[in-house]
Amino acid sequence: MTEIPGPGGLRAGATAVVTEAYAFACMRCGYGWEQSYEIEHHVDADGRTFVLYVADGRIVPSPLSRPACRSCDGHVVRILRPGRVASARDAAHRERRVPAAGPVEAPWAPEGSAPLP
Repeated sequence: MTEIPGPGGLRAGATAVVTEAYAFACMRCGYGWEQSYEIEHHVDADGRTFVLYVADGRIVPSPLSRPACRSCDGHVVRILRPGRVASARDAAHRERRVPAAGPVEAPWAPEGSAPLP
């Protein structure tokens, strides 16, 4: 296996490339991030297939095997579909419209009178 990028930034010998993205959330510190991966499919000298995960131009371990938090190095990490971290951040920054607080009028009926509808 070589780390010299071939045409289009792929390593030599890649037979197919698939791009996948994941969102991650650390259950220890709450940090969230997203990452896309180029998954390169290769065939070794014995004819066995294997894959390489490439992120930001570097070969990295599979994000599905044992992800680690980028912030605290914790290993209790939830893997989500892409876009979940971004949508949570967007929701946190959206203006929230809360109705104004104030007195609430309640119907009152004197004792012994018929109840109000």
